Amino acid sequence: MSQTPEEREAEKARELRSYFVGFAAAVALTALPFTLVALGAASASTLWWTIGLCALVQVVVHFRFFLHIGWERSTRDDLQLILFTTLIILLMAGGTIWIMGNLHARMM
Repeated sequence: MSQTPEEREAEKARELRSYFVGFAAAVALTALPFTLVALGAASASTLWWTIGLCALVQVVVHFRFFLHIGWERSTRDDLQLILFTTLIILLMAGGTIWIMGNLHARMM
């Protein structure tokens, strides 16, 4: 299906706006924990939770704004593939850490 030049320009503008919104969100989600740590404005527990939460939200921002993975049918398969791969990596890394911790406890 052929697009008119105006439609191509409008689509290009929407995509560029999406990139700028994603970039602004990524910068904010990086600056917030960095600022809290640099100023010492929160307790250690609060900092850990803030850093973790901002990291998770930033993953979603990158998926949505930079990788263009959303809830549409065509990209849902990509999202499922990424989530399954993440699950396998977490299981492998978590299992390795668990086994190494168990071995360390048995040797001490």
